[in-house]
Amino acid sequence: MHRRICTNYGKCALAESHEDFSHEKKPMTYCPLCDKRLSEVVPPSRSSASNIVFALFTTVVLVLLFAAAVGKKWIDSSQQGATAAELKEAPKAILRLTDSNTIQDSLGPAMAEAFLKAQGASDVQILPGTDPQERMVQGVLPGDRLPSAITIAAHGSATAVTTLTADAWDIGMSSRKLKPDEAGKLGASGDSHSALSEDVLGLDGIAVIVNSSNPLKELRKDTIKQIFTGKITDWSKVGSMRGAIQVYARDDQSAIADSFKTMVLAGTPVASSAQRFEDSNALSQAVSSDPNGIGFVSLPLIHRAKSIAISDRGADALKPTWLTVATEEYPLSRRLFLYTPSTPHNAFTQKFVEFALSRQGQEVVAANGFVAQTVARESQPVSDLAPGEYQELTRNAERLSLDFRFVNGDLDLDNKAQQDLDRVVSLVADQGRAKKQILLFGFTDDTGVTAEVDQAVSLNRARIVEGLFLQRGVKPADVQGFGSALPVAPNDTAEGREKNRRVEIWIQK
Repeated sequence: MHRRICTNYGKCALAESHEDFSHEKKPMTYCPLCDKRLSEVVPPSRSSASNIVFALFTTVVLVLLFAAAVGKKWIDSSQQGATAAELKEAPKAILRLTDSNTIQDSLGPAMAEAFLKAQGASDVQILPGTDPQERMVQGVLPGDRLPSAITIAAHGSATAVTTLTADAWDIGMSSRKLKPDEAGKLGASGDSHSALSEDVLGLDGIAVIVNSSNPLKELRKDTIKQIFTGKITDWSKVGSMRGAIQVYARDDQSAIADSFKTMVLAGTPVASSAQRFEDSNALSQAVSSDPNGIGFVSLPLIHRAKSIAISDRGADALKPTWLTVATEEYPLSRRLFLYTPSTPHNAFTQKFVEFALSRQGQEVVAANGFVAQTVARESQPVSDLAPGEYQELTRNAERLSLDFRFVNGDLDLDNKAQQDLDRVVSLVADQGRAKKQILLFGFTDDTGVTAEVDQAVSLNRARIVEGLFLQRGVKPADVQGFGSALPVAPNDTAEGREKNRRVEIWIQK
């Protein structure tokens, strides 16, 4: 129904009171008070009123949301500016390494730094990680705006190997070989034909060190065991000066302690009286400051202490030198390994391994105090116990800094020897006529039925290496087998027999 109301607002009281004249019996056209013509209006329905209220509410909400959006946009833009600044510096991880404490001390970060530079990266730097045992090496690769990083976590070889079972690594760097049970967990046998590839990064020697004032020159390996397990406690018992022996040893989490326990202690724990160290540098410093001290460190960490020669059953005493470690004849020499998936998903994994094994990468190994696999010629005195023909052939020859070894006594070369073949060929190519002067001398353990059998087996090993050289266009000048002569390790252990099965390579002057 239409309402009749006066709209003479401000002048008529009936207009102000919204008086409705539509209910009058007699239709009215003019306001009875001010005589102004009445207006007809349509009153809003209930739904219309609700719509008006809803519209007003919606308007208010939209205004509030708009205000909030404007405020959020302002805040977000501020935050985005900060995030952009952070992202500008935040590196992207391109490679994850897990390694032993021995490698992490210097070699791991140095290799990662050299690798990034070889890829053309700029602003390369080594940075500390969130943990004291972690490092991050970053640089800006060509065509990138943001830096790329190689992360390195070094919590010991045991930890490095453990992480191989998780998807938290690209390369495992270890200062010991995978144990059979560890390889089993990975479904691998530790060679390049399995689900896991193994490469030798370089070599290291565990040096037994004493104070420089100690007159001691050499010890048998079993005597060293007695000292470190507390069976021998005075220097006079081993032909040195009188005084209580103070043993210094690394903590059980370190790879070098694990290797020392395996190679020297045969699993027997270190004496409880020994002082233990988490850092080999600190241990070396302690021995160099203690006239009665004895300890063990990696070859690069001897510092101001004195290394002693070590002998084993049936083998001559040898000091840890570049040549004795390179040929792995020093009783406490060990390999440094790279473990990777045989089919890596990360494109940088294989690139890193190839770089580490290249001549440039091996220069990094040497620069950090380890023994690189770069082949060199060295003069070496020959034992008076060597066969006469061996003495005669080596009289005017130099020994190369490697021995060819075989897989578990098989007739197949191990993975290091396979790579060493190409290194020798490169050396021969560089030196021209030297390829006609190569001498190959085979040796074996003494488990053969007769000396004649041992000699035949050793010659067969040398012939195998000769055949591989012939495939590469290099013809050795002489190939001989000397049976079980000149053992470099005991023949009553599997590890010793494996070391004795070898082929030496010499070059005539």
